[in-house]
Amino acid sequence: MFREVKRIKQRLNRDECIEILKKAKRGVLSVNGDNGYPYGVPLNHYYDEESGKIYFHGNMQGHKVDAIKADNRVSFCVYDDGYRVEGDWALTFKSVIVFGTVREVEDRDLILRICRDLSYKFTSDKEYIEGEIANSGKRVLVHELTIEHMTGKKIREA
Repeated sequence: MFREVKRIKQRLNRDECIEILKKAKRGVLSVNGDNGYPYGVPLNHYYDEESGKIYFHGNMQGHKVDAIKADNRVSFCVYDDGYRVEGDWALTFKSVIVFGTVREVEDRDLILRICRDLSYKFTSDKEYIEGEIANSGKRVLVHELTIEHMTGKKIREA
């Protein structure tokens, strides 16, 4: 059902993919949007090692939310910062694409934990994080992505 990376030498193993999911701060979530058009939205995410799931937070309404309600199958793409070999213009980076299904998280304790964990990817300012959660925690929507298929590869722009 899902395709594998064709160039085996470029393929990343599962541990390498998970490491990128954990470290990358942002990715693009692609959903089946309005009128059959794909809709890709950049967003930040949190990969939970314990559950093996990816979490997103956001507003309780909008294009992304409507699309997920209509069809919960999604893909999510992240990539690292990459590097350049001295004297070479091309960027080499690693990317991961995940396919799976998304559901809305209803457990308020889990929602708040995910929001905290996600926030700590960006800042260690506990006072700021707790203030944001106190201010917006009741209104935040969290989605959980269950991974059905994951591939990763190392790419050199050329």
